[in-house]
Amino acid sequence: MQSTSKLKRKEEWKSVFPYIMVGLFLLGVFVIYPLLRNVYMSFTEFNILTNETEAYVGFENYIRAVHDPKVQMALVNTVTFGLVTVPFQMLFGLILAAVINSKIKGKLFFRVLFYIPVISSWIVVSLIFRYLFQSSDAGAINYLLLKMHLIAEPIAWLSSRWTANAIIWILSIWKGIGWVMIIYLAALQGINKSLYEAAEIDGANNVQKFWNITVPKVRPITTFIFVNLLIGSFNVFLQVLMITNGAPLGRTEVLLTYMYKVAFSEFDFGYSSAIAVMMGIVIFSITYMQSKFLKGDE
Repeated sequence: MQSTSKLKRKEEWKSVFPYIMVGLFLLGVFVIYPLLRNVYMSFTEFNILTNETEAYVGFENYIRAVHDPKVQMALVNTVTFGLVTVPFQMLFGLILAAVINSKIKGKLFFRVLFYIPVISSWIVVSLIFRYLFQSSDAGAINYLLLKMHLIAEPIAWLSSRWTANAIIWILSIWKGIGWVMIIYLAALQGINKSLYEAAEIDGANNVQKFWNITVPKVRPITTFIFVNLLIGSFNVFLQVLMITNGAPLGRTEVLLTYMYKVAFSEFDFGYSSAIAVMMGIVIFSITYMQSKFLKGDE
């Protein structure tokens, strides 16, 4: 019996081995090699426009990044983006999930309505927001405010660091709420209804049930959502590129847009790779802390 079982497992391995090798090959070509190549390039001075041999410069690119005021500005904008967008996405997502999970009509309609922004193209919605907040009276927001006599002249929304950043934040919050809502909705539907019924018998109102039952029960999924949104905030790119492209004067630049410009405008791939490696270390650290935190909860 034991030999038969071994033969069976051997035959199973033979059948799946080619697929495993194909997967490992593709992983090596498209993930592992580019990753190692990027780390190597971060220690070199490499410009794609010249035919010069890659010169090893040690940690020079990393030291340059630490002292680069443009990197510091981009880092501040990236961190601020996360601090603003993540809490609002989580708060509104949880509230919407709780409302949809309650006894209301048209649940499917509201699920679809709030999830449509999630599947919408970043490029399309970014261009729409850029049109809405154009600095001239051609922008829809300025046009409405002028017609309602709320302002005397058009507001230069995209010419100020904080108003331009605020537009990016609003777009990102609006687009991300639906994803948070769906995740929370799945968690809420797994909560035992008898807990709410018992609380209602004890005289608890809706707010008390929400804070004393709902919030504690969704704590593990809250950690998952928080970490994923936080990692996503470091990957903010398209909305900044399409709405402001870092303007005015680089004051809305984030790490990815600056890294992109260093690589594909200045063609300084060594320096760009160093910034990418530093970002990767931060994201890996956040992911590692998440896994430790979730294990602690278990």
